[in-house]
This record gives sequence, structure tokens and C-alpha cells, in this order.
Amino acid sequence: MFKSGFITIIGKANVGKSTLLNSLVGEQVAIVSWRPQTTRDKIIGIMNGEGYQAVFVDTPGIHKAKNELSKFMMKNVETALDGVDIVVYVLNGEKNIDENDLKIINQYAKSSTPFIVVINKMDVADKEKVLANINSLKDIEGIDSIIPLSAINGKKLDILKERIVANLKDGIQFYPEDMITDKSIRFMVTEIIREKAMKFLGEEVPYGVAVNINLFKERDDSLIDIDADIICEKKAHKPIIIGKGGAMLKKIGTSARYDIEKLLDSKIYLNLWVRVKDDWRDSEHMLNELGYNIKDI
Repeated sequence: MFKSGFITIIGKANVGKSTLLNSLVGEQVAIVSWRPQTTRDKIIGIMNGEGYQAVFVDTPGIHKAKNELSKFMMKNVETALDGVDIVVYVLNGEKNIDENDLKIINQYAKSSTPFIVVINKMDVADKEKVLANINSLKDIEGIDSIIPLSAINGKKLDILKERIVANLKDGIQFYPEDMITDKSIRFMVTEIIREKAMKFLGEEVPYGVAVNINLFKERDDSLIDIDADIICEKKAHKPIIIGKGGAMLKKIGTSARYDIEKLLDSKIYLNLWVRVKDDWRDSEHMLNELGYNIKDI
């Protein structure tokens, strides 16, 4: 019999959920960054194997909502937990489990849905701290497995895969075998540009950066023209993103172009602009325009 199911990956911001998703799927389907709250939308990644298909839903990090974008992100977490077959809760192995973690784990472990706890970042975590965290979880009823692993180097990832496959139900193949995500190419291109902006801007520009594709057109010579806006919410941020003589914008564009060409398997001409949209994270109109469809949640 063919086995399949939907698995939601949840946890606090910056625990490595997107890295874990990419490692499970075997391709980059979600952007990663050292900055928390990088993931804004639900990202689906598909793991195919002999006789099974596991459909993962990566979610934004659990945090207190402070603006309309944050509210959208937290609603995504809630809806991603509806009707799923398995829940994977990810912890940062470098830190002690706090009361909020325990509250969430106790809440979802009590349900009939198989609940797996992953202690991530074992490549850098202190072993004694990890053992203490495991001990604090052992008495919680309803936890299917507690799996320490490293998503970044794949150590012990096979154990997680085995537990997930063991908990899949008899079902159908939801997506074609060669499909790794349900997101569009335009979405993936947008996320690559945003990832590079976050990578190179560091702490200089806060989280108010978004990307909008204005043009995506394939020429007859197989070259693809992409015209995109990097959107910031304050005038003071614009010169920082552009950089002296356009150096920062060029750096973002060069790095993004490399990854986009790998994704599309085609040469591209990437043209980036910087636009200021005041307080766009609190504008329902702007959020919808940027693809964060608030009304759909």
C-alpha cells in the first residue's frame, strides 16, 4: 500500500525549521537566515520515497504578533495545524527549554496526532544541556519520539525520516514525484532575492524588507528578464540597501542571480530597484499586493 500524509513543522523563531525542511526534501525550498522570523508564509516541501510521499508544511516562527504581517504569520501557524497527520516541533539544542515551549508541547502532544520533538543544532549544542532538555520532556504524555539531530549537516536526519514514514497512513500520492514544492517559480525567485537582501544587509535594515516581481519574461533566445522591487518601509533604509555607488544592490543582485539561474536552469537578466512603502507591514492593501493574502486565512 502507498503511504502519505501532511506534516507540519512548528517551533519558535530561529530554531532551524527551514533548514530542516530543506534537508528533508533534499533541495532548497525555503530560505534560511540567521535572523529570526525569516519565514513569513507557509512553505510546502515534498519528500518522495519508495511507496510513500511526505508533504511538509514549514511555518513562521512562533512569536508575539506586533503588526499586520506578524498577525498573518501567526495565522499561518494556526491553519497549518488543522487536519495534519503528524506534527514536528523543533527546539534549538543550544538553549534550555522554557515554559512557553513546554506549554505548546503539552498542548499538542495531548491530541491524537502523532507528535515528534526534534532537538536541532546538535552540531553546536552542549550535550549536557541537550540531555537535560530530553529529561524534561520524557514525562510528557503523547510525544511519539524525541530526536536530537543536526539539520545543517544531516546527522541523525535518517532517524527522523524513519519515524515520519512509520506514522504515515495508507493514502494517495498528492503531488507528482518530480515536484518538491507547491510554490510558484515567481514566489521562489522572490524569496531568493529576499534571502540575499537579509544576508548582506545584516542588522542595518530591520525586518521591513519585501520583494515584488514586476516583470518575468522569457525571450526567444532563452534569456529570462526579471525586474523586481526591493521594498523597504523607511526612506532612511533606501540608501543603505543601494549602498555607496550602488555597491550593496549590485552585491544582492549578483548573489541572487547565481541562485536563480540554478533554479531556472537558464541565464537571466536581473534588474533590481529599491522602493519605499511607508509602514507596509501594517497595510492590508500592501500585504495583499505582495502576496500575503490575509483574507484567504
